[in-house]
Amino acid sequence: MTQLQARGVVKAYGPTPALRGVNLEVGEGEIVSVTGPSGCGKSTLLHCLAGILRPDAGQVTWRGQRIDGWSEAARSKLRRTEFGVLFQFGQLVAELTAAENVALPLLLAGTGRREARTAALAWLDRFGVVELADVRPGEMSGGQQQRCATARALVTEPQVLFADEPTGALDTLTGEQVLTQLVRLAREQHTTVVLVTHEPRIAAYADREVILRDGAVDHSGLGLDLPLAGGQR
Repeated sequence: MTQLQARGVVKAYGPTPALRGVNLEVGEGEIVSVTGPSGCGKSTLLHCLAGILRPDAGQVTWRGQRIDGWSEAARSKLRRTEFGVLFQFGQLVAELTAAENVALPLLLAGTGRREARTAALAWLDRFGVVELADVRPGEMSGGQQQRCATARALVTEPQVLFADEPTGALDTLTGEQVLTQLVRLAREQHTTVVLVTHEPRIAAYADREVILRDGAVDHSGLGLDLPLAGGQR
């Protein structure tokens, strides 16, 4: 069942085109990697799908509802409830502890403080960093920060997780540990994942790989937009 869809999505930054009519369908519970060379439009596509950016043309639909025309407030609410977003550098709030960072999406959605902290501690525990609950980001390693950021992205139990180069700032071993935990927990929750990466070893965690070149889906190579043997469930 198609959960998320881009149809003819076009986006430019001034005179520079980023996306040239991209079509993409993502099924419920599917993990899809979007790969390609630097500057090919991967992050722009993710931001359009997540409602962070509005495309200049084309449509983005979520469960049959066209969201690209929604107001910023409506798209922000969608990202607080149904969507989770994880960035390369985590973007934790420096003044807040790990538990406060993870609890933040729940608090913004109206959850009580005690309940939000309990949920935050549970998610920190799932990522093996519950001992950092009262530690601020500046006192953590990069891998610890990204585990906390991933817990924050999943604490609302979103229907879709958008991950933009989530291991790009980490060393190889730490990055694979974070990805392994992310994929395991996403599968447990049947969470759909759209994963942007330029690294083939990270793309291999997905069920399917979509390659972008020059702002368009590249259908020219063998196996593009097909299930990956290592990622099949």
